[in-house]
Amino acid sequence: MPVIMLLIICLFLPAVNLNAEAFRTTVEGSIEVSPSSTESPVSIGINSAVLITLGEDARFLRGIEVEITAPQNWLQYRNSLVMMIYSNLIPATASGVADLDGRRVIFDTLPSRLRIVYHIPLRAQHGLRTTTSVTVLSSVIQPGTFPILFRLTPINKGLNDDFELLRFQLVARPILSDEGAVRIIPRFPPQLRNRPFTVLIDDNVISNINEQILLRQGEHHLVITSEDYRNESRRFVVERARVLELTIELHDPTPIIIFEAPQNALIFLDNAPIARTRETVTTEPGVHEVRFQVGDYTVIRTLNVQRGKTYRVALAVDLTIQEED
Repeated sequence: MPVIMLLIICLFLPAVNLNAEAFRTTVEGSIEVSPSSTESPVSIGINSAVLITLGEDARFLRGIEVEITAPQNWLQYRNSLVMMIYSNLIPATASGVADLDGRRVIFDTLPSRLRIVYHIPLRAQHGLRTTTSVTVLSSVIQPGTFPILFRLTPINKGLNDDFELLRFQLVARPILSDEGAVRIIPRFPPQLRNRPFTVLIDDNVISNINEQILLRQGEHHLVITSEDYRNESRRFVVERARVLELTIELHDPTPIIIFEAPQNALIFLDNAPIARTRETVTTEPGVHEVRFQVGDYTVIRTLNVQRGKTYRVALAVDLTIQEED
């Protein structure tokens, strides 16, 4: 066959995963792992497997802990079982005896212990460490390749019936990161809807507030700046593996003056009287004159009003008592 014709045929062939492995196993059950999932043990035997899926908010996971509890007589069968983990499964859901294709990412001899714990990393910077009681697997399994299959297979053939009847209890748990998320919900004044504004969290500009923002757990500082709304500043706390909904009330930037004075006082702003029913008034930025008048007593002050600010102007009446000899 000419080389050009062969190349043309290859271009039209479906993509094939060269790392895929075809195998048959018995899928004993499935476990969903998420930040809020509860423990659900699955019994697994020789030549069988457990399907592990990811639930919601997998972004808060840095890994999965797989704990295997072995029966007492397992200790006499040292180096007789291997565990294998497959990703990119086809079909992605299976139960009972099934023929599967998958990419084998882990192959390890099952230790001769009654309690065996593996940590499966889900991100490159996972921070997990192997200890005397925990083995961190060398391969990072990306969340996009789930579900995965945890499979037990004997190394040797011709083992006795007791070995064939061994049953292990498998539990999969989430290993949480130290992160949470915040969702910003802006609320606009009726007369100023959907005007532009900028959001900064910890001095970093947030490009898209329509998406949840992943942050480390702890206290954070939010600032909103805008030409059309008042600037806002507040602190908030992000909890581990939780989403905080933060509602921000955006306000008209027109300056506000709040007056406080005795009932018999007259109030003037730039020589214009302020009705007592309007103790809160709006004004333009700039220099303004405030005058309080009570009978023959008059107090005049100059006020430099800035955009987006609220000012409280109060007339204080004080009484001083002194005792003299």
